[in-house]
Amino acid sequence: MAVESGENLANELIRSFLTLEKIDINIFRASPVNLWKPIAGRFVYGGQVVGQALVAASKTVDEDYHAHSLHCYFLKGGNPNRPILYHVDRTRDGKTYSARNIKATQDGIPIFTMQASYKTEEVDQLQHQFTMPSVPGPDELKDSEDFLRTQLNEDLSDNRRTLILKILEEKIHVEKRPVNPEVYHHTEQGEPKRFVWVRAIGEIGSDLKLHQCVAGFISDIALLGAAVQPAPRNYSPSFMASLDHSMWFHNPFKANEWMLYEIESPQCGAGKALSLGRLWKQDGTLAVSVAQEGVVRTTQTESKL
Repeated sequence: MAVESGENLANELIRSFLTLEKIDINIFRASPVNLWKPIAGRFVYGGQVVGQALVAASKTVDEDYHAHSLHCYFLKGGNPNRPILYHVDRTRDGKTYSARNIKATQDGIPIFTMQASYKTEEVDQLQHQFTMPSVPGPDELKDSEDFLRTQLNEDLSDNRRTLILKILEEKIHVEKRPVNPEVYHHTEQGEPKRFVWVRAIGEIGSDLKLHQCVAGFISDIALLGAAVQPAPRNYSPSFMASLDHSMWFHNPFKANEWMLYEIESPQCGAGKALSLGRLWKQDGTLAVSVAQEGVVRTTQTESKL
């Protein structure tokens, strides 16, 4: 896997956020220097762990094999001040499919597991897909950051203003253009469904494996937030965290080109929520499907994660 093939993703998303050091056969390390904790979070960003685990697994499969699905569990919040070790178990290598088990640890304690399946290309025998939703394109919409900047001109609470300023300071090199920014940013109530155009900023190269890893990073950004959109405006949960995460890769894509992230939350209750997502290419091709269950708490209680 040519992780070094991209020349211009600001040297942070690929070469920092997704960079791993090989320290032994099937063991890779992520330096705490490169781990990202979101402003509003307490732990390492879950999408980064997904992306890094997929990087580690992809380094152990042949060039002709690409991920078609992955299934993850977040066992414990990642400490952004400690390195993460990724242990890859080469479970199976077949003529068409290969399987990998990945375990991420910090200080010897498991924090994350992934099962990833890879396959070679096949001639399609049967094809169908849903129709891409009809929404305004990315060129018709504002960046998420631009919307937040306009919010600073309004009468905000001190906490809300401070949070927006901190969010604007973050540099994750992923561009987001929500179709309904008021609902997306919880300044208005809405149904538990959202549409947001997303893309990584910069040139990544032609390696499909790398684009899949970047998509793993992107996939966790807006997913769980759909569950709180029916809540009162300016609602902010006391604690949110991913419990599990699954992805299915259907068709080739470029993670630095605009894709529509269609997200819905069919259920929320008992301190957790389910979110389902689809990443659509601009030509209407379904590229990736995503599913996640996460913790959503409205009162601060001690976390067991």
